[in-house]
Amino acid sequence: MARYEMTTDDMFAPVGTISGSDALFELGLSYASGRDGTIDLVMAHKWFNLAALRGNEAAKHFRQEIGAELTRAEIARAQKLAREWLATH
Repeated sequence: MARYEMTTDDMFAPVGTISGSDALFELGLSYASGRDGTIDLVMAHKWFNLAALRGNEAAKHFRQEIGAELTRAEIARAQKLAREWLATH
């Protein structure tokens, strides 16, 4: 299972300094690391996918790494959730 090490800078970045793709990327990190609860790689993939769509290069790498650990059905679910989010935002 993917595990991501985070520094205290990552965990305590001021909210006002995070915007756009960075905020989506942070949500991916949160789900991938379980820092706000349990690890959910489907949700992490969703948020990394959205961040990547908005130009976050690191999100592309993380999405690919997590995708290697998910089943096709799980990836399809993450993509569906991302499309649903895009339709409402």
